[in-house]
Amino acid sequence: MEIFRQKGSDMEEKHQTLKELPVSERPYEKCEKNGTAMLSDAELLAVILRSGTKDQTAIDLATKVLSIDPFYEGILGICHTSREELQKIPGIGKVKAMQILCIAELSKRLASAKVEDKISFHSPASIADYYMERMRHLSREEMILIFFNGKNKVIKELTVSVGTVNQTVASPRELFLEALRCEAVSVLMIHNHPSGDPTPSRQDILTTKRMKEAGEFLGIPLCDHIIIGDQTYLSFREEHMM
Repeated sequence: MEIFRQKGSDMEEKHQTLKELPVSERPYEKCEKNGTAMLSDAELLAVILRSGTKDQTAIDLATKVLSIDPFYEGILGICHTSREELQKIPGIGKVKAMQILCIAELSKRLASAKVEDKISFHSPASIADYYMERMRHLSREEMILIFFNGKNKVIKELTVSVGTVNQTVASPRELFLEALRCEAVSVLMIHNHPSGDPTPSRQDILTTKRMKEAGEFLGIPLCDHIIIGDQTYLSFREEHMM
């Protein structure tokens, strides 16, 4: 919101600060009176940012941050941006950029924490639910290997490769070397598709086949390969593709 004042014969633009807004429109006061649920996304972010610039309020600045990603609108875009991209916004320095990225990371961890105690590694849906927020926002393909002991308890979780936009780089040799070091008796493979579509690619199918064959040869079976999409997943075992 802007107000104007007359100076001589010229009209000068003056930007309204948060303190100049009506009390009912100030995010801090709204939060204190009505609770966080009553704040808009921009107002919530403005509370975190605390200040704007001489030309814009914290709410104005927050609105620009929420519009930064051309594909993901609103708060979801925060999970798909970088510190460098955020700092291109006038008024967002290194500290504010890191604050915003920390918010995104907290949201992912909160989403995972709510199902952590309930995760069942016998259930592909349960596994996908646990890893969904952690992996669905990644801009590159990432592969996670989970090693189990004889009681089907997790020994170790390992990120074994980070690939290009649409392809991971992993070989059965490097994966099963780690499995042997851990004395694992079975292995679960998980990776994400940045496109959001979990449909396996030809490379995904070939990698799964090679992993399965290597696991059978070494006596460390691959129990499943789960692909994480955007709020969806695909399990090779559920789809009878093992």
